[in-house]
Amino acid sequence: MSDPIIPTSLVFWADFARKTLFEQWLSEQAPRHALRVESLRPASADASFRRYLRIDTHDGAGRIIMDAPPDKENCDAFVQVQALMAQADLPVPHVFDWDKANGFMLLSDVGQRTLIEILNPAKPRDAEPWYREASDLLLRWQLASKPGVLPAYDEALLRRELQLFPDWYIGEHRQKTLTDSQQAVFSKAFDSIVAHNLSAPSVYVHRDYMARNLMLPMQPGGGLSILDFQDAVYGPITYDIASLLRDAFLTWEEDFTIDVTVRYWEKARKAGLVGATSQSGWGDDFGEFYRAVEWMGLQRHLKVAGIFARLTLRDGKPKYLADTPRFIHYIRSTCDRYRQLGPLLKVIDEIENIQPQVGYAYGRM
Repeated sequence: MSDPIIPTSLVFWADFARKTLFEQWLSEQAPRHALRVESLRPASADASFRRYLRIDTHDGAGRIIMDAPPDKENCDAFVQVQALMAQADLPVPHVFDWDKANGFMLLSDVGQRTLIEILNPAKPRDAEPWYREASDLLLRWQLASKPGVLPAYDEALLRRELQLFPDWYIGEHRQKTLTDSQQAVFSKAFDSIVAHNLSAPSVYVHRDYMARNLMLPMQPGGGLSILDFQDAVYGPITYDIASLLRDAFLTWEEDFTIDVTVRYWEKARKAGLVGATSQSGWGDDFGEFYRAVEWMGLQRHLKVAGIFARLTLRDGKPKYLADTPRFIHYIRSTCDRYRQLGPLLKVIDEIENIQPQVGYAYGRM
């Protein structure tokens, strides 16, 4: 029997040697998993150096191939977290085969559309069932948490993430150098942000839990599936709910955000993750919890604005920087709400050339 013919017209390879390695690997996998190699085609790419290909099986099922060059991407974490999530009965892709040496992985296909593709911020009622389901999946993930399994989302990592904003967004993207007084403002604000976030109880953190990483069910009546979990850590419980509701790519009105958050918080309290029944005794009041989510969201938005600037300037992916006005809005809104962050808001406005509105600010804490 002759070797299967690997199609090349639909899949571009910048590295001929890697293309050859892939064809050898796929030729081995095709008979083992009944793959129709002629159906190979691009599926998607993400902000990293990974990309995904789609391929069909002879019985009509679909499979996903991850192409992750090992000199640029470490898939060990993906495999570890996938196993943890599968053990927690979470809907994640199944790993059929992993060529660790060359960075190829064969996965089950959990869908072709992400949740964000059907969401409309003007119609929160339509989105509410999906967000409730996403919140329930998040709780299941957090309830499986054990210390010492995943890397710690500790002070050092929090500070490295925050530093992306002055280094990449301000320095590289805005081409501005902070004055000594501005640097002092950032330093003091970062101290406060880190302290607030480390006060939260620790759980498993997906670290990019948002609508773009939740797949719609392939069949009617099915549930969401979770993707892009390889950066998971053990850290503040507030991170993933902040990520879900203060999305990098769409914005919800605050009443919707509060409604979903309070329902999640009530279930988290009942489960003993937060509140008087948790080991930490933290977050027994929803107002306290919501403030903590906002401070965690501020950490994420400063980080992601820096990452998006880096993706554009270093990695040649300019589409991400188009969403930075959303992050600046999130950052400014949170800073405006808390007196402690007033000096940071002033510096952000100076960098963005925004003229502050003169008047009374209500509700600042």
